[in-house]
Amino acid sequence: MPKAWRSTRFRVALTSFVTSLVALSVVSAWLVLDAQNRLGNGAVQVARARAAAIVQLLNNGAAPADLLLLVRDSAYEVVDQSGKRVIGCPGLRHGLLVQADDYQRGDSVSVLEAGAVDEEMAGSVGCRGVLGRDVETTETRVHVAADTSGDSKYRIYGAAVVDESGQAALDSVRVTLLVGVPVIALLIGAIAWFAVRRSLRPVEAIRSEVAEIGAHDLSRRVPAPDSADEIAKLAETMNTMLARLDTAVTRQSRFTSDASHELRTPLASLRTQLEVLLAHPDRLDWRDACRNALLDITRLQDLVADLVLLGKLDNAEPERSTPVRLSEVVESCLSGRQGVRAEIEDDPTVLGDRGRLERLLRNLVDNAQRHARTGVEVRTSIVDDLAVVTVTDDGPGIPAADRERVFDRFVRLDDGRARDEGGAGLGLAIVAEIAHAHGGTVEVAEYDGGARLVVRLPLAEART
Repeated sequence: MPKAWRSTRFRVALTSFVTSLVALSVVSAWLVLDAQNRLGNGAVQVARARAAAIVQLLNNGAAPADLLLLVRDSAYEVVDQSGKRVIGCPGLRHGLLVQADDYQRGDSVSVLEAGAVDEEMAGSVGCRGVLGRDVETTETRVHVAADTSGDSKYRIYGAAVVDESGQAALDSVRVTLLVGVPVIALLIGAIAWFAVRRSLRPVEAIRSEVAEIGAHDLSRRVPAPDSADEIAKLAETMNTMLARLDTAVTRQSRFTSDASHELRTPLASLRTQLEVLLAHPDRLDWRDACRNALLDITRLQDLVADLVLLGKLDNAEPERSTPVRLSEVVESCLSGRQGVRAEIEDDPTVLGDRGRLERLLRNLVDNAQRHARTGVEVRTSIVDDLAVVTVTDDGPGIPAADRERVFDRFVRLDDGRARDEGGAGLGLAIVAEIAHAHGGTVEVAEYDGGARLVVRLPLAEART
């Protein structure tokens, strides 16, 4: 099958052509048949009227022979009980209108052969006039109505033909429809072809633009048409997806670069110590060298563990079906810590993963202790049907311009909070990911005495 035949516009055009052809053909056939039936019904009514008029004359005492004088311009035939012709339309050959041997009333259709009316017979002009001028040269289709006289002695047949002018008009319409319906269907198919082609032009522009966008050029956007139709919505969705991909790729690239830098530093330090130890085994204390190497390995382990956790948080949500009391989380995290005070105003219960919630609070407390001057306070409460965990320290605080940036990965501030002993800038990023995975939020609140970080989580009652 040619490629063009598999295109959407060809299929739509073909469907439009076939559908319109079938629909127009059915409607046209119905109209022609209905018109033909109406013409036939008109002829039947005329035939019935002619038969009824003769019956009335016979019932009023007229003899069959008198019909030649009393009935003019009418096609009829009168037979007796034995079926013998008594009288008929002048010039009409015998028995041409007789359809059956019984006397029941009814309507039928008869086909008169050429020459059914004798032109040379006196008075045949009137008979031939109502049956049509071509009755002597061509076959003529006539509608016959049968009736009986009041004394049942005679059976009367009245005949009529379809109106010639109406039949001619109908034949003209039939020919016109026979030629016009396929032409109109073909025109509809062509219109559908061009309409679909025009409608799909923006889609082709979108496809071409997407085909040219590479993994390193996600800043480009597809053209959006001015219309408010489905194609415009498709372009908007594509641009939104490209924006998300651009953000994700940029974030992943920055994350990879920062991670490689953070991993390179302890690895370089570890390698340097080992090379110096091997080069000067008599000048260095191998115990101190191993102790320093162990510190670098521990730092690497913590960094890798944080990276693995962030990868899990990016790819899946934790189980949120387990009720967790925040007072138990606070008690577990603060056990054995010095300089941290807990204040449990309320004891909210949330649905989530207890291990990750403990990791969230532990990272917040570690961050606060790292920068606090004297102490840290942890408080739990319920505000507006939300569980609220607040961690406050009396350190230098976080500048307003950096209060959103501190939750990005590998971000460490350069001011007073930069006294980071081994931190890689992933602690608060993990806090934000865990909070979001539990349907909550984390933010740096306004506080003049240091830094205050607030986590809000939905209550377990609100989720059930």
